[in-house]
Order: sequence, then C-alpha cells, then structure tokens
Amino acid sequence: MMSSSAVRNNRAVKPGKEKLDPKMLQTALILVFGALASQLDSTMVNVGLQTLGAELHSTVSAIQWVVTGYILAMGLAVPVSGWAVRRFGGKNVYLFSLVVFLAGSALCSVAWNTGSLIAFRLLQGIGGGLLIPTMQTVLVHTAGGRNLGRIMSIIGIPALLGPILGPVLGGAMIHSLSWRWIFYVNIPVTLAALILAWRIIPRDEASPNKERLDLTGLLLLSPAFAALIYGISRISEAGDSPASTFAPLLLGVLLMAAFIFYALRTKKSPVLDLRLFRIPSFLASNATLFLGGMVMTGTLLLLPLYYQQVRGESVLITGLLLIPQGLGMLATRSWIGGLTDRIGSRPIVLVSLLITALSTVPFAFAGAATSHIVLGAAQFVRGAALNGLLIPIMTSAYNGLSKEQVPHASTSTRILQTVGGAFGSAILATVLDHQMKTGTPSIQTAVHAFDTAFWWSIGFALVAMVPALWLPGGSRTGSRAKAKSEAEVKTRA
Repeated sequence: MMSSSAVRNNRAVKPGKEKLDPKMLQTALILVFGALASQLDSTMVNVGLQTLGAELHSTVSAIQWVVTGYILAMGLAVPVSGWAVRRFGGKNVYLFSLVVFLAGSALCSVAWNTGSLIAFRLLQGIGGGLLIPTMQTVLVHTAGGRNLGRIMSIIGIPALLGPILGPVLGGAMIHSLSWRWIFYVNIPVTLAALILAWRIIPRDEASPNKERLDLTGLLLLSPAFAALIYGISRISEAGDSPASTFAPLLLGVLLMAAFIFYALRTKKSPVLDLRLFRIPSFLASNATLFLGGMVMTGTLLLLPLYYQQVRGESVLITGLLLIPQGLGMLATRSWIGGLTDRIGSRPIVLVSLLITALSTVPFAFAGAATSHIVLGAAQFVRGAALNGLLIPIMTSAYNGLSKEQVPHASTSTRILQTVGGAFGSAILATVLDHQMKTGTPSIQTAVHAFDTAFWWSIGFALVAMVPALWLPGGSRTGSRAKAKSEAEVKTRA
C-alpha cells in the first residue's frame, strides 16, 4: 500500500488540479489590466479613422498611417522586449512600457494635425510593443511552469476582448463626445495600472549576466518585421503600383534571411533565439499561431465591414452586433485553460479550428437580409471556439522551456501572431477589394464579395489544422512541465 504522503504527492502532480496561487492570480490580473488599454486603443482607433480624417482635414491614404505607424512601431519594439526583461527585470520593463504608452496617449489626445498624431502614435506603438510580450514573460516566470493553460487563459484576455469591446466603446465615445476621448480614456486606466503594478507586483531578479543588446540582430530583425508589416498593409492599396508592395516585402524577406543566417552562427545571445524552433512543440505552436492569427484577425476585419457596407449599420450599432462573439469568448475562457492542462493542446486546437470554420459558414452564405439571430448565434459559437486556439497554442509554446528561454519565446510568439494577423487582414482585404471591382457597384456585388472573403477565412482555418497535428497532446503534457519545474527548483536549492 502507498503511504499517506505518497498519496498526497501523487495527487499533487495531477495536471489541472492545483489551485492558482492567489498572489500569482492577483499579479496576473494587474498585468492584464494594464495590457488591456493598448488592445482596446488599437481597435477604437480603427473605428474612428473616418472621423479622424474629417476632423483633421486629411486624406484616407495619410490618415491610414495612424494605424500603420502604430503597427510598425510595435514591430520595432517587440524584439527588444526579451533582452530588456533579462537585462532589467520584468517588472521594471513592464512599468517602463506603461509610462511610454501613457505618454503617447496623452500626446495623441492633444494632437493638432495628422502629422503630430502619427508621430505620437509611434510613441504609443513602442509602449504597446514592449507591453504584451513582457506581460507574457512575467506571468510565465511567476507560474514557474505550472498551470500554463490557465495562465494563458488570463494572458489571452486583452487579445480576445480588445477587438470586441473596442469598436463598441470607440463608437459610443466618438458618437457622443469626441475622437480625442479614445485617447483620453487611456490616461486614467494606465495610471491606475502603473500604481497597482508598482505597489503589488513582486520585483523579479534580472539575469546576473548583464548581456549587451544584440544590436546587429536588432538592426536586421526589427526593420525586417517593419518592412513585412508595411508591405502587407500596402497589398490592398497597391492598385496599379505593385512596386510599393513588393519592394518592402522583398526587403523584409532579405533582412529576415540575413537575420536567420546571423542568429544561427553568432556565439553571443541573439535578440531572438532561433534554436528554440528545433523543439517540435515550439515549432508547431508558432506555425499554428501564425495561421491562427490569420483566422482570428482577418475575420475580425470582415465582420464590421459586412455590417456597415452590406447591412448599412452605423458604427455604434455595428459594435453592438459584434457583442455575441465576445460573449462566446467569455463563455469558454474560465475552463479552456484547465482543460488544456489536463488533455494537452492538440485535440482542443483541432476541434476549435473545425468549429471556427463551421461557424463561419453562415457568413459565407449571408446576404443583405440574413437574420441577425442566425448571425449572432454563429458569432457566439465562433467566439467560444477562438479561446480553443489562442490559449492552448500559447500553452504548448512555453511547455518545458527554461526560465532563460521564456523571453525569447514571448518575443517569437508575439511576432508570429502579429505578422499572421497582418497577413490575414491584408489577404482578405485584397480578396474583398478585387471582388468589389469585378462587378458593377451594387448590394449584390458587395454580398458576393463578402461571401468570397469569408470562404477564404474558412480556408485559413482548415489549413491551420495541418501544423496543429504536431502540437502536444495527452494528459502528460502538464505533468512533464510541472516535473521539470520542480526539478529545477530542487537543483537551485
């Protein structure tokens, strides 16, 4: 017979049974609270672009840089986050990123023309680019390799709720107040996050090795990321000038190839450790995350456009019509992380991708008079399935990594998710634009264009199932991570 202590120990290693430490949960909620402001801000700005152009007397091509510049600045900042956390500690970097985002928000709220707004959005983007991967790194370190599924369900809150709540809040403020309020609202939220983070989040130790920033790698990777994002953003606008798209894309590919060659040969710690991709679960997670970004972000672009251009709804009503998807996300968020800890990522992601594809089918057949109840129900189911993508994929990406590898993993996952989302949005925007131009301007042409674009989104989900087959599966996934973490603790002791 097993002793009582052995029985207790056996129970302790069962994945998904251990309760989250209250202090760790408190830290997680504070970190997420700060990160939510940047996610809401980006979607609120998207809703307000038309108003911004009119108020600042700007052309569409110029005002688009309010969004594109923000993304480019994020791309430049993301690769720095991993080194900064190792060099200065996660809490310090998180506080610094909040200060930068706060300063950018305050300056944006008093912008006097398009140029000043774009410049201040670049500052905001730097703060946002540091904020999310730093949050991920701090939480994974705090968790110590345990309950990663439930930790990822907390980390995913800003990414999941931002695109849903942002249009509603942005539409309401622009409709009732002023476009400046989409930046004013960030100030008290970020200040509160700063105070809470400074007082409550425990200070973590920086790496004893005061490594220098890999400037060579940074000067290759950040411009590569920025060039790719810029080229992608130009796909739907290139028109008769394809060089404006392919030149930055080619530059981005060449810089990325140069970085890969450099990172695999350098003897010092690179800004992004590509050797992590030798781990099968990490490679599969990042490939699925890239395609998952196309599925999630691309369709979030189509949904509001469908309601506005086909159904003729206002910005505020469109935001309200997107609520069912947010409710679906909330419905599964509380238990999907624990389920991932128990059965692994692979079965959850495969089923979620299939459900996501099936729940998008009603939009692929939708017309100008399709029932809002049917579309709302489809959104709810789709939202519930989206949690089964982001949370398990992120969990498997961190599974079994050492503390030193976590910042590199945070940088990699953030980059691939962002680039995947940009690819998905650009491809679907191009498909939509092409279909619109092939027919005479009419509601029927618009209906056909959106139906075709939604079919492409369904295709993204099905393709994403291929790398998902290599994700970790089985109930031992969480046990292995936990056992490794406990072994490392004993070794340090």
